[in-house]
Amino acid sequence: MRITRVLSASLLMLGLAVTPAAADTSPSPSASQDGDGAPSVAGTSFRTATEVEQGQTATASASTGDYLYWSFAADAGLRPTVKATVKLPDTHAAETWQIDVYDGLRRRQACQYGAQTRTAAAGTSSVELTCVLRTVRAWSEQWADDPLPGTYYIRLTAVDVPTSDLGLPVGAEVRVDSKDIGGSAAVDGALAQPLVPGAAVKSQAEEESSSASAVLSDIEPEDGWASGWWSDRWVWTAIGGVLAALAGIGGYALTRGPGRPSRVPPGA
Repeated sequence: MRITRVLSASLLMLGLAVTPAAADTSPSPSASQDGDGAPSVAGTSFRTATEVEQGQTATASASTGDYLYWSFAADAGLRPTVKATVKLPDTHAAETWQIDVYDGLRRRQACQYGAQTRTAAAGTSSVELTCVLRTVRAWSEQWADDPLPGTYYIRLTAVDVPTSDLGLPVGAEVRVDSKDIGGSAAVDGALAQPLVPGAAVKSQAEEESSSASAVLSDIEPEDGWASGWWSDRWVWTAIGGVLAALAGIGGYALTRGPGRPSRVPPGA
């Protein structure tokens, strides 16, 4: 009998020791991703926004009335387009959904065009939203609210939700794509640091210790941040200079005439 109790106690202690280790190795729901690497969850605030790369379709399951947040990186010369699709339950009342985009300073950016807010009639299966931002500038005045390189936040939520619809399950899909505008949107100037969370903290840490790092977000474009000085505007400027020089030479050749008139004596 004593041997049985000792064995039972040993097995119980062994189970308690193994359980935490198994719990530590289990994946976290907040970090889950689908097959192509796109995230399948959304954050609930700016600080917990789920990072998504451009060209990926992020998905999330939520309830009507929740605030869903994602973040992405946008560099100078790009015009981001944010698209969101909300899959609604079979039975629901009329709902109005809205998508907002904020920059790295959490300033709400106006949509250049697109259906930023839409109302889904009762029984509608889904609603699609689009927000096309202005072209991201490499530099801007402090008083302006122009889009600048850095992290951008997407907030998707329902506004004016009927009480009967609060808590109903919904599915959301978000995708960000950008169009490269090129040198037509280039400006003379560049930011010292992109507007990303933790950039200032990182700069201070690098001054104190090269090994210190306190960055809240490491999201950035695939080819890194633009230097801010090169654009195809330099190519067009050079071509314009060459054309201007050729026009000057041609104009001089046309206006100089044939030279000395033939009727004027040589000694004159």
